[in-house]
Amino acid sequence: MTVGIIGHYRCGEHDMGEHHPENGKRLTAISDQLIRSGLDYVVRQFDANPIDKSLISLAHTQEYINFVFNNAPTEDDKNFCVGEDSLMNSKTLTAILLSAGAAIDGVDLVMDNTLSSAFCATRPPGHHAEHKKGMGFCFFNNVAIAAAYARGKYQLKRVAIVDFDVHHGNGTEDIIKNHFPRVDNTSNGAYLFCSSYQYPFYPFNIEESNTPPIINTPLAATTKSEDFRKAITEYWLPALHKFKPEMIFISAGFDAHIEDDMSQVSLTEADYRWVTDELKAIAQEHAQGRIVSVLEGGYNLGALGRSVVAHINGLIGN
Repeated sequence: MTVGIIGHYRCGEHDMGEHHPENGKRLTAISDQLIRSGLDYVVRQFDANPIDKSLISLAHTQEYINFVFNNAPTEDDKNFCVGEDSLMNSKTLTAILLSAGAAIDGVDLVMDNTLSSAFCATRPPGHHAEHKKGMGFCFFNNVAIAAAYARGKYQLKRVAIVDFDVHHGNGTEDIIKNHFPRVDNTSNGAYLFCSSYQYPFYPFNIEESNTPPIINTPLAATTKSEDFRKAITEYWLPALHKFKPEMIFISAGFDAHIEDDMSQVSLTEADYRWVTDELKAIAQEHAQGRIVSVLEGGYNLGALGRSVVAHINGLIGN
């Protein structure tokens, strides 16, 4: 089997305003680097399908879903702000539905053995979107929706979400901790969430945790490769092996890269390849290799493109 990339050109049309770092050039940078690397001939590429609106309620309240849909601009010169730092234009709702839909497509393609793993090259990102609100460039929580979908449709008992974006996945934590079932009928945890992030940093109100279902691993602003790998090895990997996930979702943010001005953490492409290799090994041992990875942050275009290539090479096993 092979690795697939799921995306859609209309995800690039969502516009948060001139000079905003979360813009459509991010997807172009990824596409260009895939071509330069030759990976565009190695992976299978799929157009995302928009998510069925009913599935969004797997992770969000109907009131919030209606709020987003009812306020989505339909005119090109109109904008609407959803929560903190999440601006909608007339193209945004389509991009939102395609981003969430890509994660659902990834689940289906991996579960029916069309793909061994999938990377969703989509935007807007999702890991800051909480159960009742959007924030931090995010509207709906793509990975949380897809994780709940995987458990419900395919009756998976244990699903892990790991998040190496430089910002904490507060939305994913909120949904898993407060709104997803803690246990299934075998009394094993249904979800495990592991997040590494610069601290103190946006969204600031995060508590360190080494107790499932939440493994929060703060990183100092001075963190470099050795410290990052040590933290993942010490906290994530034992928890994941103990949990034995049947599918792994990755919130793949690349804004901890040394060239990315969004943070002070100093990772490189080699670190993203390393963490992908570690997660792939866990997936092969416990989850029949099943991984669905979804793009979150990453705002230096050159570093983003190279890091995604390193990540996909890890998924492939090159």
